[in-house]
Amino acid sequence: MKVAPPYQHVFQQRKACVLIPTYNNASSLAGVIEDVSRFTHDIIVVNDGSTDETLSVLEAYPQVQLVSYQKNRGKGWALRKGFAFALDSGYEYAITLDADGQHYASDLPAMLDMIVSNPGSIVIGARNMNTDNVPGKSNFGNRFSNFWFHLYTGVTAPDTQSGYRLYPLTRLQPIRFFTTRYEFEVEVLVRAAWNNVDVLFVPVKVYYPPAEERVSHFRPFKDFSRISVLNSLLFFVAFLYIKPRNFFRSIIEADKREQLYLKLLEPTQSAERKAFSIGFGIFMGIVPIWGFQLMIAIFFSVLLRLNKALVIATANISIPPMIPVILYASFIAGAPWMGDKAATIPLSSDLSFSTIEHNLQQYLAGSVTLALVAGLTIGLVSYAFMKLLNRKTGAAI
Repeated sequence: MKVAPPYQHVFQQRKACVLIPTYNNASSLAGVIEDVSRFTHDIIVVNDGSTDETLSVLEAYPQVQLVSYQKNRGKGWALRKGFAFALDSGYEYAITLDADGQHYASDLPAMLDMIVSNPGSIVIGARNMNTDNVPGKSNFGNRFSNFWFHLYTGVTAPDTQSGYRLYPLTRLQPIRFFTTRYEFEVEVLVRAAWNNVDVLFVPVKVYYPPAEERVSHFRPFKDFSRISVLNSLLFFVAFLYIKPRNFFRSIIEADKREQLYLKLLEPTQSAERKAFSIGFGIFMGIVPIWGFQLMIAIFFSVLLRLNKALVIATANISIPPMIPVILYASFIAGAPWMGDKAATIPLSSDLSFSTIEHNLQQYLAGSVTLALVAGLTIGLVSYAFMKLLNRKTGAAI
């Protein structure tokens, strides 16, 4: 099939190719190659150990560059082998699409257009997941993946599971990847974002055939388990290394200090959200999880998009001078829950953590009660104060 010259010129100018990983997609592979060939002849197919007629289908397309091996290793491995081959062939970008026919080659120009103004970025073809023919498990899996991706990177993503992607090969080359199957598509996005590679999105069309015609090699139990293990590892790396690293870098680098200041204070937030942040910080500072209060408070402030500066400041209500007061108030608040078994504890220098050991049940009940009451009360008072100040100054708080 004759290639449309304008698009071929763009592919050559961008040093881009189309990379198609395939495993037992003989029935749809020819159609995908024909569709892509209308835009470029820079096509690489990675045969991931197919056992059907895939190689026979490819014989009809001698212009297609082929990477093939006998044992099926998984989609992630196929992509990694394809990336290496593309780099060796002089390409700087690779656009991946699935061999099952769900992607449209007509979206290739839109993918390439994104790197004109955003060179070196990953571009994901974001599908419309709200149409009737999208499988329910795909919709759920995509939302699940989007949530974790935002948690790890701070990037809001409409579709992190789309296989229609443009990868900047030279930017990814220094990163050593570890996964080999479907979870690779999660790992590559997260670790690229951690290495300051922008992740962008462009709307694309998608075709889902009727259920009886769909061919999927996703193994729900095994592959979801592998993805869950990867998410657990990424979670610990993100919160024990990446986020602290980025925080300290933002302090050291002068040009990022103002961005950090604005990000922490978040002046555009509503009075309601700021008041909730204050109340939540007070709650976390009192609730009986000593040693983990601040860490968990920061985690949920990111998760719930609260005002991080206010949460951190108010969570520090449990500083050493305040600890005896909090302990005493917790025992007082816990007394009604204990009835006749309530202990009477004086506010004195003898009040310490050893006292908790002998009256643990009363302390736990009281501290949770105190945390709820104090958080709610101070949050409401803060809200009323901000609204009052707003009326007087006429400025948003």
